[in-house]
Formats: sequence, C-alpha cells, structure tokens
Amino acid sequence: MTATTDILDQLVAYGVVPVIRNSSADLARTAVGWLREAGYGTFEITMTTPGAVGLIEELTAEGGALIGAGTVLTAAGVADVVKAGARYVVSPCVLPEVAAACRDHGVACLMGALTPSEVHAASVAGADAVKIFPASTVGPAHIKALKSVFPGIRFVPTGGIDAGNVASYVAAGVACVGAGGKLVDESLVKKGDRDGILAAGRQLLDAYRAAKGV
Repeated sequence: MTATTDILDQLVAYGVVPVIRNSSADLARTAVGWLREAGYGTFEITMTTPGAVGLIEELTAEGGALIGAGTVLTAAGVADVVKAGARYVVSPCVLPEVAAACRDHGVACLMGALTPSEVHAASVAGADAVKIFPASTVGPAHIKALKSVFPGIRFVPTGGIDAGNVASYVAAGVACVGAGGKLVDESLVKKGDRDGILAAGRQLLDAYRAAKGV
C-alpha cells in the first residue's frame, strides 16, 4: 500500500471532509474545534482562508486529526502546505503541476473536475481521487453516470451537500464527500453558536453513516 493510498483510505473511513473556508484564521480555528467535538477527524483548510498555512501547521502540531489543504493552485503552494503538515492537497480544477508536486512530496492529490473530459484529464495528470465540484450544480445522478464510465476512480463530491441529500450521493457510489458552507456556517461561528455548529455537524455525520450502514 502506498502512502497516498493510505491517506485516501483514511479519508474514506472518515466519510465527510469539512471544507474550512472562513474569513479569518480565528474563525476557522473555532470551527475546527467545534467540529472535532462533533466527531470529525479530518479537515481541509482552504488557502482562501487568511493565515491558512499557519493554521495547518498549528493543527498538525496539535495532532489527532488528518489535515489537508484546499484551493491549492501551484506547485509552490503544494510545497508550502506540505511543509506545514498537510497530508492531502485539493484543487478546484485540473492542474498537472499540482499533481506532480503532490507525487514528489508523497501526499494525496484530489483534483477538481465536472465533465467526463475533465475527469479523464485529472486521472491522466495523476490525481488520486477526483473532486466533483460544484456538486450542487449536477447532483448525484451525474456522479453515478461518471462512475459507470470511470469505475476505477474515487469520486469526492463537494458543494451543497447536507444531511438531507448525502444519502443520494452515497447511493451514487462516492468514496466520501466534502462539505463546506452548509456545515461550516460562518454566521454561526461569528455569533459563537457552538450548539448550532455541533448540531449541523452531527446531523450530517449521522446521515452519512446511516446511508453507509455503519
């Protein structure tokens, strides 16, 4: 088993990957803390969050969670987040240089795609899994169709996934799912509504596990 396969297996075991995209590192740190209480064991810290690299380093040092980096667009960006401790790298589109850098650094690469041509390009570039983004614009039926054509590819839909629709994505054959805005509601974090974040987090995780039968 390769290191990247092991990382992907961990993501699949966690099932739901919170996509942390906040307007400040403090808000992101708070969201991560609350979601850890809700039972989450992995977090994708997006590079659009101010101070993201420092936060990855901080969370990695704390231990107890698998930390990844999202919205990584360059090979240099891969080097920065891996140095900080990221074990997987996510891009919103097909970027061969990012995939190559991930291979060089021994971390898993999840590359964004939507169409069959993009899925194929991501696979050829060396993506370990394909992030279907934005999933809300195409839905589970689209992913099920892609899965029938690309049965060997692990699909990770992200965007618009919540407790009410996650079972449909599981039924479509996804490897795991990413959840951002509907899981990490910045307005709730700003208000200090820990209970609201915990409730949303637990509902999604419970719905996913129920759909998987675990």
